[in-house]
Amino acid sequence: MSESSEDVLSARAVTRDIFSASIGSVFCCYTGQPFDTVKVRMQTNPAVYSGIFRTVTKTSSEEGIRAFWKGAVPTAMGMALENAMAFGVNEALKRAFPDPNKGSADSDERPDLSRPFLMGAITGCCSALVLLPSEVVKAKTQVQVGDHSSNEIFRKMMKKQGIRSMFTGFEAQIMRDAPFYAFFFGSYDLLCYMFRTNVPSMPDELNYFLSGGFAGMLGWTAAMPFDVPKTNVQASWDTKVIGSYFPELIRIARERGITGLYNGLGPTLARAFPANAALFLGVELAKKGFDDYIWKE
Repeated sequence: MSESSEDVLSARAVTRDIFSASIGSVFCCYTGQPFDTVKVRMQTNPAVYSGIFRTVTKTSSEEGIRAFWKGAVPTAMGMALENAMAFGVNEALKRAFPDPNKGSADSDERPDLSRPFLMGAITGCCSALVLLPSEVVKAKTQVQVGDHSSNEIFRKMMKKQGIRSMFTGFEAQIMRDAPFYAFFFGSYDLLCYMFRTNVPSMPDELNYFLSGGFAGMLGWTAAMPFDVPKTNVQASWDTKVIGSYFPELIRIARERGITGLYNGLGPTLARAFPANAALFLGVELAKKGFDDYIWKE
C-alpha cells in the first residue's frame, strides 16, 4: 500500500467518486431499464415470455409502454447506492494498491492484467450488501402483471416477512455480483488500454463509451448463470435470507438444462452495451467536470 489512509479516503477523492457514480447512474438506469424488465420476465416465467419479441409485444399490448420502466424508482435509488459503493470501493482500492506498472484506464503502459479483475471481485462483494434490498423490491415488482407500484410491493413485503424480506437471497446476490464486477472493472481497464494503444486517434469519450459498453456485456456474460436463479429467488414470496439460492440453481439446471441458466441473455446483452456505455461515459465526464468546476486540486 503506497498511500496513507488519509489519501485513499480523502474528502475530495470520496466526494469525487460518489458524484461521478451518481451522474453515471442516472444515464444507466433510464437507458437500460426496459431491457432489464424484459430479461426478468423471461427468466421468471419462460412459458409465457418465451422470447424477446413475444415479451416486448405481450407486455406493451397488455400493460402499455410504461410497463417497461416498472421498478425504475427503486432501481435508480439502488443503482445510485450501488455505483457509489462500487466505483468508490474500486477507486479506493486503486489508490491503496496502485498498479506497479502504472497500467490503468488513464495510462498507455501495459496494465497488470490480474489486478483489476481481483479488485473488481472484491468490489462486487461490497456492493452486493448495498444493492440487495432494492434488487428484491425490483424483482418482485417487475414480475407483477397489472398496475402495481414499488411502494405497494414494499408494503406487502413488510407485512408478510418484515424487515427480513429486504435481505432474502443474500448469497444469491454475492454469487452474481462478484464475477460480474470482476469482469466489469477488469475488462474496462483492459479495453481502455487496448483502444488507446491500438487506436491512438480515438477520442477519449468514444473510448470510454465503447470500453464501458463491451465491459458491461462481458460482465453479464460471466454473471448470467448466477443471475437467473438469483432473480427467481428474489422474485419469490417465500425465499429465505440464506439457503434458497443453491437449491434453485440445481432445480433450474435439472429442469431446463445448462441453457436454462442463460434465459434472458439476449435482452441482457442488448441492455448491457448502451446502459454501461452511458454509465462509464457519464462517470468519466463527471470526473472531468468535478475536477474542472466543482473541486479543483
